[in-house]
Amino acid sequence: MKVAVPPAIVRLLGGPMVSTLAASWRVCARNEEHWRTLMDAGERFVFMAWHEALLPLLWQHRGQEVAIVVSEAREGRYLGDYASGLGYHLLPGSSSRGGTRALLGAVRSLRAGRPVAITPDGPRGPRREVKPGVVRAAQRERAWILPLHASAERAWRIRSWDRLMIPKFGSRVQVAYGAPFRVAFGAEGLATGVRQCAESLAGLEDGMSWGGDHASRE
Repeated sequence: MKVAVPPAIVRLLGGPMVSTLAASWRVCARNEEHWRTLMDAGERFVFMAWHEALLPLLWQHRGQEVAIVVSEAREGRYLGDYASGLGYHLLPGSSSRGGTRALLGAVRSLRAGRPVAITPDGPRGPRREVKPGVVRAAQRERAWILPLHASAERAWRIRSWDRLMIPKFGSRVQVAYGAPFRVAFGAEGLATGVRQCAESLAGLEDGMSWGGDHASRE
């Protein structure tokens, strides 16, 4: 029998444990100027990352007033509760449930000058497949899309659709930022933007290396 654990309990017990683990990571960021330049210029932009890399990326950008789209499913509420504790603004909804509400929330956040973080393959996959709907908010608002990815030297992988990565205690973690780009108007522009998201994220992963240890990238 499965028992649903209330999110408040998960946050009470799990949140501090994850934060203690995250505080031990040795994070190295590459091409940080891509997002710092956008922030300093007051540009509207959307962080775009695969769902599997969420934990180290949430830790990397904690306390920066970022709005994040989270699933309304139970697992999404757990993750959202933890993200809220790190200072993120939650936008309930996803590509499969509450998608319209999430899109409107993302647009409002962008108009308010707040960066938005979206996982284009969330909340249930398919893994590493960009859904067109999550690119639409950036296209609509002429906001920049900023691809980013994280990899760990040593990590656990959850047996879930996304194979969520949890870097191990004291592990080195790489966070890489891609060149920001905008999505042109129209259906053709949207299709090009979706393809560019996938290619940029793949390129970021290809640039990460741990001296032959690819366990964290499986």
